[in-house]
Amino acid sequence: MMKFIKGIIGFVMDILETVVFVGSIFIVMYLFIVQPNQVKGASMEPTFLSGDYILTSKITYKLRPMERGDVIVFKSPKNPDVDYIKRIIALPGDKITITNSQVYVNDILIKEPYIGSSTNLWDGGYMKEGESVIVPKDTIFVMGDNRQRSSDSREFGPVPVSSVVGLVFYRYFPATKIGFINNPFPKLPNLESKLPQHTTHSNLFYPIT
Repeated sequence: MMKFIKGIIGFVMDILETVVFVGSIFIVMYLFIVQPNQVKGASMEPTFLSGDYILTSKITYKLRPMERGDVIVFKSPKNPDVDYIKRIIALPGDKITITNSQVYVNDILIKEPYIGSSTNLWDGGYMKEGESVIVPKDTIFVMGDNRQRSSDSREFGPVPVSSVVGLVFYRYFPATKIGFINNPFPKLPNLESKLPQHTTHSNLFYPIT
């Protein structure tokens, strides 16, 4: 009888050790490597829909620099307890201009087949029609793919690199859209359309508030 009880106890202890081991691995991955997120809201349509489940890599930017077109998760500048998902449009030192609903980075028109609506601006927002902004050091300029339903850098300005949680690299729900996330942003040297000469712009610097 005692041998049977010892066997049961040993079996339970083995299970507990396995659970603790797996749980420890999960905690380490969650804190330092990969974070699961659920998309909420329409700001990234049509690329991501509300209810999509994604994985965010916390180590990618320790291995390579950020790139224009990367989809990232970052802490909201309005409420650090809330995570935002947006696309990087411009990097530190880039000049960004929005005019006639078109986006120019370093005076080059960005072709954006992934956006769900034209790029609008709001009264009182950070970006002004036809005015250029230089992205400050250690910040990035981000926008949602659903431009008319997204609160982003057009409204509140560039976001600190330090607020970035990581790179969105994989979608695991819904099943019909499982897969890695590609960066569709064109490389600047390959872009052809230049900022029209008649468009007026100035090298204005808008500090983050």
